[in-house]
Amino acid sequence: MAKETKETKETGSRKLLRSKTSIAEILDVAIQFEKTAHEFYTNLIPNVSKNLRYLVEELAQEEQEHFRLFSELRANPEIEKQLSTMVPTPPSNTRFSLAIHAKDLGESPDDQTILQYAMAREHAAMEQYGSLAEEVEAGPLRELFTYLSLEEAEHRAELEKLYYEIVHSGGV
Repeated sequence: MAKETKETKETGSRKLLRSKTSIAEILDVAIQFEKTAHEFYTNLIPNVSKNLRYLVEELAQEEQEHFRLFSELRANPEIEKQLSTMVPTPPSNTRFSLAIHAKDLGESPDDQTILQYAMAREHAAMEQYGSLAEEVEAGPLRELFTYLSLEEAEHRAELEKLYYEIVHSGGV
């Protein structure tokens, strides 16, 4: 009986550990996500139609800015104490982590494919940053996660509008 109790406690402890992540890990994953997003959009620019080029260029610039914000925050000595803080792993963490590896859309992806993929990336980021904003203590981290969640929501809304115009209305 004692062995079952010990195994149950170990399983519960492991489960608890997996359900939490450190601020340092969160920032490292977010930095990689934003870097990949910037590279994805930058590499996509020459392969998209003229209808989407301006938007893909804007998204590349904005993702570069997000990368910069996270990198600066990660290096900020004022938050060094918070880096080891454990917070609940957001429910969207798996989708967010998978989005770090940008999908190969081929040489000449159509507008619909590009928009669908971009909307999924923006949605994963919006959910992730929104969940994190609720979990971290008030201060620079919460402000950044809140800001980025709203930014990603705006990106997604722009993409959805364009998607509707192109796919459902026959073009812009």
